[in-house]
Amino acid sequence: MTSGIPPLIVTVPTERLAADVRRNLGDAMDDVELHVWAMDGPAPSGHVDIVVPPYMSMAKVLGSLEGVEVRLVQGQSIGYEGVADMLPAGLVFANAASVHETSTAELAVALALASQRRIPAFVRAQDERRWAPVFAESLADRRVLLLGYGGVGKAIAARLAPFEVELTAVARTARMEDGMPVHAVDELPELLGRAEIVMVSLPGGEETRHIVDDAFLAALPHDALVVNVGRGPLIDTEALLDHVSRGRIRAALDVTDPEPLPADHPLWSQPGILISPHVGGASTAMQPRIARLVSTQIERMLAGEPPLNVVIGG
Repeated sequence: MTSGIPPLIVTVPTERLAADVRRNLGDAMDDVELHVWAMDGPAPSGHVDIVVPPYMSMAKVLGSLEGVEVRLVQGQSIGYEGVADMLPAGLVFANAASVHETSTAELAVALALASQRRIPAFVRAQDERRWAPVFAESLADRRVLLLGYGGVGKAIAARLAPFEVELTAVARTARMEDGMPVHAVDELPELLGRAEIVMVSLPGGEETRHIVDDAFLAALPHDALVVNVGRGPLIDTEALLDHVSRGRIRAALDVTDPEPLPADHPLWSQPGILISPHVGGASTAMQPRIARLVSTQIERMLAGEPPLNVVIGG
């Protein structure tokens, strides 16, 4: 230790994350007691300064923090709907803003490109060793509406810039942000009729549930594409199935409602739908970024500074 104060006690769920944090912190590790704890057994101490739960199973293990004195719970996802109901009372929770935006934006653009250029049909033809060219829709020159202009929405906008699209951003409130005019959600009825591609990256929750409903879809032009990398319940699944089955709308979904999607669900068999299994953040970009965020939170706590990204408590 480099001071007379007790070390910070920090837990992370994997050896790999622990190794990355140690490498990032260097000599500052002298003031940190780092444990690998997947939260599948007793806590290593009755007091833990920072707990990082497992990535995909956090909801199942937050109850193990009951009775543990914790200063900060650092999640590994951007979304945190439902966490407040599972988190023991009085604990502070931070989400992983800055970790997944780039990877999720990449997938959003990839889904749009794959759908526009009919890549799934080419993959099926390749499986059959069949040469099947088509004249497909471009991404260039399309009118793209971004529904959500937070971290992911801005990252999508940045990646769409070289594709020569006409971009319209929509968020909860109207504003001008970094030169981009952002429209308010209540302007959607006037905007949807021109939107050839809608890319949805809103957070989940009751406020945004089924924001993409039958009226929303009916307002879109024929053959419009809806890309969802936010949360499944943002879209009314029954309404989407109705529009897709009639050939009015196409969709590319990284998230679905329900999720995981049951094997017998009709979404699987619709020719106008491309599905990926909620993998927006699941790329090699995640590991170094979550390690940097956890390391930053440790450094801030050591310096007596407040944590970043606090969304519950605090």
